[in-house]
Amino acid sequence: MTDTDALSVVRPRPVADPSVRIFLFHHAAGSHRVFADWVPHFPADWEVCLLEAPGRRRLSRLPALHDAGALASYFIDAIRSHLDRPFALFGHSMGAAVAYELAARLHELGAPIPRWLGVSACRAPSLAAETLRPRPVHSLPDRELRTVLAQMGGLPARALDDEDVWRRIAPRVRDDFRLAEGWRPRRARMPVALSLFGGADDPVVSPRQLVAWADATDRPAGQHLYSGGHFYFQGRTATVVDRIVTEFRRYSPASGPAPKLA
Repeated sequence: MTDTDALSVVRPRPVADPSVRIFLFHHAAGSHRVFADWVPHFPADWEVCLLEAPGRRRLSRLPALHDAGALASYFIDAIRSHLDRPFALFGHSMGAAVAYELAARLHELGAPIPRWLGVSACRAPSLAAETLRPRPVHSLPDRELRTVLAQMGGLPARALDDEDVWRRIAPRVRDDFRLAEGWRPRRARMPVALSLFGGADDPVVSPRQLVAWADATDRPAGQHLYSGGHFYFQGRTATVVDRIVTEFRRYSPASGPAPKLA
């Protein structure tokens, strides 16, 4: 594993002999820290791996990637040595698109595939080109962009209100939204159990756009809508993590450890 790989995979609670590894993929304009308070709620024998995309925090020296497939390939290299155990993927918003692309690429490679994939607040591949806005978010003027981000939630008020902070993060925000809005998946169907999570009042991804994910897998699993918007999980972390664990245990095939990725 390279130094860059190690920085891309944050393991807040390393487990010597994990029964399961779960990889969590953050949203556009976010970082691995969005999942920091999730870690204690997972079973003690699960190792939680928080993935960090280039262009932020410890990876700020690396250029951001503007294509979901390219970011998925980057993460495959980063997690390659961690695929020796049964594993699951969970992605929120942009992170869901990247998790899907990663799973599809593993399947195409004949490599170990996830036992379960959780998709949160992301339009289905068949609807990826749909938009609710006449102009892409990544190209909005600063004032409008900050208004949209405030409506969506997910960023602290200080990041939007403090001019110095905003100047530092604005390029990364635009890069991430360029990736999310430019996602044009190959729409591969995979033999992976896929569960859906979202907010009933999400202004970004409607329930219709979410449930269409059933066309992306041969093994559709649970569908879970919660009250709230795009960041429906805020204030109910324990509930959502419990549902993730339950879904994995219910739908994951009962087989031995995954083979190593060559």
